[in-house]
Amino acid sequence: MKKRRTFALFAVSLGLLMAPAWSQAAPVKLRFSHSHNTSDSQHIAAVEFAKKVKERTQGGVEIQIFPNNQLGNDVSMVSGVRGGTVDIGATGTPFLSGIVPRLNALDTPYIFENPQHVAKVMDGAIGKSLLDELGNFQIKGLAFWEVGFRSLANSRRPVNKAEDIKGLKVRTTPNPAHIKAFQLLGAAPQPMPYAEVFSALETKAVDGHENPPNVMLSSKMFEVQKYLSLTRHAYTALVVFMNKKKFESLKPEYQKILLEEAAAAAIFQRNLNAKDEAATLAELRKQGMEINEKPDVESIKAIVKDETRKLFIDKHGDELIKAIDAAAR
Repeated sequence: MKKRRTFALFAVSLGLLMAPAWSQAAPVKLRFSHSHNTSDSQHIAAVEFAKKVKERTQGGVEIQIFPNNQLGNDVSMVSGVRGGTVDIGATGTPFLSGIVPRLNALDTPYIFENPQHVAKVMDGAIGKSLLDELGNFQIKGLAFWEVGFRSLANSRRPVNKAEDIKGLKVRTTPNPAHIKAFQLLGAAPQPMPYAEVFSALETKAVDGHENPPNVMLSSKMFEVQKYLSLTRHAYTALVVFMNKKKFESLKPEYQKILLEEAAAAAIFQRNLNAKDEAATLAELRKQGMEINEKPDVESIKAIVKDETRKLFIDKHGDELIKAIDAAAR
């Protein structure tokens, strides 16, 4: 009996020694902030990301998600991640291009031909090199998710061609290419954080804004916007990024899992958006929006495409633009 008891104690001790190191420590808790509500694909992807990370680390990493600007708007989120008060953030490229200006290339109007072109750039060597540049600013880039292809909505009139945009006060991102594009079109661009857009539309401080239809639906922009034209004039990537020091403090196994699951969640979210696009447009119509699915995009492209590219090339050269173009082939 004594021998049996001794053997049992030995077996338990051996099992504890052989268990994965991460299962013995208290879980690492990471705070993940984003600016959209819980019905948006960004939040759904964040939930999926957190779930997979927890599963693969056997509970060693728990990601707590704070949606809808709970930890601050896009601008303060970037500051929070850099300063370490927020662990993980997700925001559109325009809110990070102030520190990594080459990110502006991704927002250049009509630079992407289709979703397949986007995926090749974001998930390939170009995307990785841009994420790596964030490392110089206390940030670890994890992956590019998506805001999506931007289209124009407003409360004043239908937009069928470039001329119809003239005179509209349009909320844009702070991206120089977005601002320049609407200036070229004769509009009055008004950059502001996303958290301020609904109230600005409601009070008529601006006439319209440009975002993907799924974002318009999840944020109920149909309550303050009547007309939507699928101009798809620019694509905006959603950068998922982490405090660099916090990332580097994690075990290598955890780091690898975070990077892999962030990349997997990017594909998950893009597929979700693509699958739901028709239903999104149908729901916006049901809510009273008039949608022009085939505006005269060529009239808009003729005015903005070359000039906005030139804006980037004059500052940063043409190497990155050419690489993005080549990825379409």
